[in-house]
Amino acid sequence: MKEIYLYDIAHGRSGDKGDTSNVCVFARKPEYYRIIEREVTPDVLHRYFGDMVKGEITRYEVPSLGGFNFVMQHALGGGATMSLRLDSLGKSMGSAVMRLKIHVEDDEL
Repeated sequence: MKEIYLYDIAHGRSGDKGDTSNVCVFARKPEYYRIIEREVTPDVLHRYFGDMVKGEITRYEVPSLGGFNFVMQHALGGGATMSLRLDSLGKSMGSAVMRLKIHVEDDEL
């Protein structure tokens, strides 16, 4: 087993609306979908972001596109115009998710 960054097997899109961040993660190859399904869960993202995400994280599975949509509530310090955080936009959270370290078996890559 080895540890890799999520961006090694995925790419993504992200955005925000108010205090909600939306991050979509797409597998670079169809066979990577199951790895992402196993390794990137709402619980994993809650631990990863810690106190930054104060609300629920919902994962929507989109197997026809090889991806997942994560909606994170109360994740932006009140939103772009209200937050005191340096970068309170969903775009930065998308980049952060891509730097998540995940575990894969040697034969999965």
